[in-house]
Amino acid sequence: MKFIKNTAGNQQQEDAQLIAEYKNSGELDALGTLYNKYMHLVYGVCFNYFKDEEQSKDAVMQIFEELVTKLKIYEVQNFKSWLHVLTRNHCLMALRKSSKQNNISLDDAFVENREFVHLDIDNTKETQLTAMEKCMETLSEEQRKSVDLFYLQEKCYKEVSDITGYEVLKVKSYIQNGKRNLKICMEKNSSE
Repeated sequence: MKFIKNTAGNQQQEDAQLIAEYKNSGELDALGTLYNKYMHLVYGVCFNYFKDEEQSKDAVMQIFEELVTKLKIYEVQNFKSWLHVLTRNHCLMALRKSSKQNNISLDDAFVENREFVHLDIDNTKETQLTAMEKCMETLSEEQRKSVDLFYLQEKCYKEVSDITGYEVLKVKSYIQNGKRNLKICMEKNSSE
């Protein structure tokens, strides 16, 4: 169990050092190194919202450009979590912006276009993602780590085992139980 805490702690420590280096020097190499570690996750979040490869790739670059200024302004304790929130907000803002452009049709005398998909769908998705994040926190550390690596970072059982130090059979059990507990928690939250 200490191995996982140290690994996560080391990762946060490395991230903090790269942030400090970037803030002090303004050199994009440190920021690039830091962002490169999480770029695949940023792309995954973007693709989840946009459902379009090119738009997601563009967003990954735009988010990096946001980081150039925002990291100098904000005090970031956990870069990975902060970046996830920044990415999610970027995607939601982009969707809102594009929906405003598609919202009004001159042909319909300024009435909402019937083909426009309302952002309530995205608000529902946002609510579900927030609920899932909260439910992830209720899992045991072993389940949370295994589920995160397997589903969110798309590692195979062996890779999860290698990263965590858990036996492969334990990894499968943690993932199965974690998935079941997540489902129960999500269903409980949706009924409230």
